[in-house]
Amino acid sequence: MSSASWPPVRVGTAMVVCAASLLVTCGPAVADGPHGIDDARSVGSGPATGSRLHQPGVQFLPRSGVPGPPDVTALSWAVTDARSGRILAAKDAHRRLPPASTLKTLFALTVLPKFPQRAAHTVTDADLAGILPGSALVGIKEDVRYSVADLWRGVFLSSGSDAVRTLATMNGGWDKTVADMGAMARRLGANDTTVRSADGFDSEGQFSSAFDLSVFGRAGLANPDFARLASTKTAKFPEAGGERAFGIQNTNRLLVGSHGVVPYPGLIGVKNGYTTNAGNTLVAAAERDGRTLLVTVMNPQTGSENAVYEETRALLDWGFAAAPRAAGVGTLPETAPVEPQLDTDGAVRDSQHAALLNEKAEHADAAPGMALAGERDTQRRTLYVWALSVAGASALAGVGLWWRRRKQRNAPPAPPI
Repeated sequence: MSSASWPPVRVGTAMVVCAASLLVTCGPAVADGPHGIDDARSVGSGPATGSRLHQPGVQFLPRSGVPGPPDVTALSWAVTDARSGRILAAKDAHRRLPPASTLKTLFALTVLPKFPQRAAHTVTDADLAGILPGSALVGIKEDVRYSVADLWRGVFLSSGSDAVRTLATMNGGWDKTVADMGAMARRLGANDTTVRSADGFDSEGQFSSAFDLSVFGRAGLANPDFARLASTKTAKFPEAGGERAFGIQNTNRLLVGSHGVVPYPGLIGVKNGYTTNAGNTLVAAAERDGRTLLVTVMNPQTGSENAVYEETRALLDWGFAAAPRAAGVGTLPETAPVEPQLDTDGAVRDSQHAALLNEKAEHADAAPGMALAGERDTQRRTLYVWALSVAGASALAGVGLWWRRRKQRNAPPAPPI
């Protein structure tokens, strides 16, 4: 008699098969998307950047039913599925170019977690020292008390170098903040970036890339405070009001709709920039039908002041159409969440860290972007572990039943009474 014919084994096998089916159903959904099956198989198992991204020119893998990316004039660009980090197409993604104010995304990743949004700071002359002529300003005044949230709105909405300078002083100074930003870039795997000025103002030797800026944008969207600030269209500055309060509006024309640019449906930020040397730069994210796409565009060559917005619009439109079936040409590196810095004694540097945690909890549901992606992934992992446990228990039960029956069959007959 073959072992497969033993009833206990058949029962155990059926249980294992059921558990395995459950594993397939509940395991990590690496390749599924809201529109159908997203094919991630073409992204190799090599370095996270993907070898194709280091090649010159447009990188895109043609596929039946997938349109090619639009012909845009930017020197460098990338279209990324923000949740998976899969880069759908790119042009010269690692080309090192001046980033202008899009580098403020890295500044925010570095400094934002260090101070509670409700904390307050009275600005001094020293805070504003060193601002270069031609820098964008939100209009911070000396001897006025601002909340940290006010200062960050000055960074994200008005791209204010005065707000950056003030926060950098709170962080320990300009040079320290520049060094911290460089360390953060390395931590995130953004190896094309060299920081010389925390606000992104043109500085000799300062560079980033479409790849690195996409890394910063994606990491930022995972932070509820960052995502909320990046998507804020208008605000009162300072928010508490008073005689000196005034309104500010986000300078990202694709978000608010201004200067002849129609707002993009579902746009959630992230950051725009311009300098004479860098030209126009933009990191933009948008949501549609449960999918978040991230587009980075650096220095369009048409000469139109709105080219960066219109080329970003074209790439977003293409990305949403192509994403369900497009084969990736590389992936962004996976990064751990950026947490508040700790002192050597293990205590959080800012004594009001509890307030920061409370605020993050308050904004978690309202923050756009990827703040809920971690929760969904945790649920998948929980189901996966549960199904694996069921499979193991089922297999052990089947073996136990088989062994018990075998001992019963092989046992000598009981003596007659």
